[in-house]
Amino acid sequence: MRRSRPPAAVPVPFSPSAARAHRAGLGLTPEQVAQGMAAHGVRLLPTHVLGWESGELRPGEEEFIALARALWCPAAQLMGAPPASLRDYRLARELSRQQAAERLGLSPRAYAAVELSGRWSGDEAQSAALAELLGMTLRELVRVTGVADELERRLRQCVDGRWQAQLKPLARLVPVPRATLAAVLAALQDGYQVHSYWGSSTPAEPVGAEEPPLERFWALLAERDTGGLPV
Repeated sequence: MRRSRPPAAVPVPFSPSAARAHRAGLGLTPEQVAQGMAAHGVRLLPTHVLGWESGELRPGEEEFIALARALWCPAAQLMGAPPASLRDYRLARELSRQQAAERLGLSPRAYAAVELSGRWSGDEAQSAALAELLGMTLRELVRVTGVADELERRLRQCVDGRWQAQLKPLARLVPVPRATLAAVLAALQDGYQVHSYWGSSTPAEPVGAEEPPLERFWALLAERDTGGLPV
C-alpha cells in the first residue's frame, strides 16, 4: 500500500521586481544582502539573491523573512499582492508558525492545521487575539478564516427573527465587545423592519432590499467601539 504524500507546500507570495527594487534603492550588492540575511540566521550564497530577483528561485518562509529584514522593508512589500490567507498575514508580520502558535496559546500542530485548512474555530478571545497578532481588520479576519458565509447567514436570521439568539455565535465570528455587537444587531434589525414596513406596499418585497445585511452590519459596526480592532 502506498503512503499518501503530504500536500506540496504553497509557494511564499513573492515579487522578484520588488526585491530587486528595494536592494537597488539601498545600493546593496547581492553579497551584502546575503551577509545581512546571515545576521538573521539564514546563510546562503549571493546567487540565491539573484535567483529570487530573476524569478528562477522562490524563497522559503525563513528566507523570505530574513530577506525582508536584510532589505529593511516591511515583508508585505515583497509579496507583490495583498495577503490572501492566514499564512500570508503571518509572513507579513514576520512570524514563524511556531511564534504564532505560542502567542495564540496553541500547539504548533493545531496552528499548522488551521493554516492548511483555512478554517478557524477559536472562541471570542482567541479570534480577537488572532486579528491583533496578524494585524487584520475585522473584515479580513472573517474573510480569511472561512466564516463569511456563516456570518451572512446569521445576520439574515437577525433581520428575520430575534437577534438575541445570534449574539453569542456572532461574537465568535466578529470579536468585538458584546455591548457593541448587541447595539449593532438591534439597529440592524430595526432598520430592516422599518424599511419593510414603510418602504413598499408590496408584501413580496424582500426585507433589506436596499442594502445587503452584511454591508449594513459593517457600516453600523464602524461607527462604534470595536475594542481596538479596525473594521
